[in-house]
Amino acid sequence: MAKKAVVLDDQAIRRALTRIAHEIIERNKGIEDCLLVGIKTRGIYIADRLAERIRQIEGRDIPIGELDITLYRDDLTKKTDSQEPLVRGTDLPEPIQDKKIILVDDVLYTGRTVRAAMDALVDIGRPAAIQLAVLVDRGHRELPIRADFVGKNIPTSGSEKIVVEMNEVDELDQVSIYENE
Repeated sequence: MAKKAVVLDDQAIRRALTRIAHEIIERNKGIEDCLLVGIKTRGIYIADRLAERIRQIEGRDIPIGELDITLYRDDLTKKTDSQEPLVRGTDLPEPIQDKKIILVDDVLYTGRTVRAAMDALVDIGRPAAIQLAVLVDRGHRELPIRADFVGKNIPTSGSEKIVVEMNEVDELDQVSIYENE
């Protein structure tokens, strides 16, 4: 795969996350009964950054959880080389019953990851609402799922791939489009 373009640099990512934080607060009329839940792996880092911005705006913390959807994926055999999937665990700081859950992920593509995350959440409890925040929406949905909060819409072709790099794991903040050769 060859890098075609950098579509978001570190400043653009920062601005997008600040805007999403404001939109979350506005839509929910504050952060009362809200819980950010990052989908492993990069969704967790985005959730952490959103929580920091929300704290700066609201002056108080919003709880953050981590969700591992490995066992809920419908494409598990395609994603793993080994027979046993690697399960990293789910960590929620409080019960989700009657909470407004804001699921956080890096890229929204087919919708299958989000469906798996919603299945995992519903197995844990019954939230009042589930909202979706993504850094990038690239289109190509296979399921009727849409994001409530989007950092950037990046229309792509089927031969392109969106790569999100985050400082926490990649030592760099950027979103790029790669072309299959």
